[in-house]
Amino acid sequence: MAEFTMPSLGADMEEGTLVEWLVGPGDTVAKGDVVAVVETAKSTIEVECFDSGTISALLVEPGTTVPVGTPLAAIDPAGGARAARPAAERPVTPAPEPAPARAPTPAPAVEPGPRRTAPRTEVAVSTPLVRHLAEGKGLDLSTVHGSGKGGRITRSDVEHAPVEPSQRVRASPLARRLAQSSGVDLKGLRGTGRDGAIRADDVRAAAGRRPPGEAEPPQPVEEPARKPVPAAPAESAPGARAATAALMARAKRDIPHYYLSTTVDLAAAMTWMRDRNAGRPVAERLVPVALLLKAVALAARQVPELNGHWQEDAFVPASGVRLGVAVSLRGGGLAAPALADADTMPLPELMGALRDLVARARGGRLRASETADPTLTVTNLGDQGVEAVFGVIYPPQVALVGLGRVIERPVAVGGMLTVHPTVTATLSADHRASDGATGARFLTAIDRLLQRPEDL
Repeated sequence: MAEFTMPSLGADMEEGTLVEWLVGPGDTVAKGDVVAVVETAKSTIEVECFDSGTISALLVEPGTTVPVGTPLAAIDPAGGARAARPAAERPVTPAPEPAPARAPTPAPAVEPGPRRTAPRTEVAVSTPLVRHLAEGKGLDLSTVHGSGKGGRITRSDVEHAPVEPSQRVRASPLARRLAQSSGVDLKGLRGTGRDGAIRADDVRAAAGRRPPGEAEPPQPVEEPARKPVPAAPAESAPGARAATAALMARAKRDIPHYYLSTTVDLAAAMTWMRDRNAGRPVAERLVPVALLLKAVALAARQVPELNGHWQEDAFVPASGVRLGVAVSLRGGGLAAPALADADTMPLPELMGALRDLVARARGGRLRASETADPTLTVTNLGDQGVEAVFGVIYPPQVALVGLGRVIERPVAVGGMLTVHPTVTATLSADHRASDGATGARFLTAIDRLLQRPEDL
């Protein structure tokens, strides 16, 4: 029997809160399926399963905070052979269902309708995440046309499907299920979640029920629903800010930093980018940060002494480049989700992945695999008008690259003074893992790569 445990979603994470399950006992799951939503001090993360099989038991109730490594669910590997089939296909397998289907003639005319409709809607859903998104949006999947293979409904189908205005009530999937089972009308509730979203506790309060072990309040509807609304943003900011503060204090205390900087001439890169963007749709055009990130990723591959982690008093080089991107979160704090294999990703793909990653980081919709420790982090404050940034290393990494804004500076070319676009690239590195000569090779590699943008 395998166990699905509370994952470590960053070096600063010691515990997490299980927000909700996206699967239940008896569901078959495959490695990589999103099975739960976990809240950390910084963000809300969609957590993937690392084993294939059948969910035999859920060990932790939603709303419970547990340390990293705590078993959350039990998975029966014997169900792995069935995991190749979507968990949503299970309704067609029980014995009572096929029997009427094989003898449709004597059955009443109304019998085949419900049986055909339910399996068709369920079979069309390929993953638990699709059902989760549909529930959160208040969307009836039977009205959605699937664009996936075999007519299956994809995440994109759900995100772009229109919803009737009367159905647009911001509520978590768990809150919707509780409301349906308890007969609570969501339209009459005031949500205490982010942006006024209705949470499970709001529904419990309205239904006059509380979680097990919690005392029944004298006025369950008015008081809990009204007071937390203005307090929610104020509570979320200190939590994220405190987690970042603790990690940065640890980094400055334990890591002997050294700092280097260089000014990179971007004339060749900007000219090449303008030529490439000419005639392309706006959505497909590159921006300077894409070239800069790709150059950093390739330099990390060329100078592997800066790409990895400091563990047990020794540097452990990484097998690939997982480029962390520092993102400021709404309400305070920082997150550094990773772009996996950024050194091998084509520029247009890297550009699209970056946009998606930043949007989901700020929207609290990151995946657990994206929060696993990056091997090198980049912080880009150019859009804030900063010319140079000397950052603090994210442990257990051994380096952090800072990028400023692209500005025009006078440069000497062939004995003549001219003006070129430039950027200041900085390096904060761990002196235990490398020295200034190694750091200089790294910054020089970034400069050299940006002089040949066609090779990025």
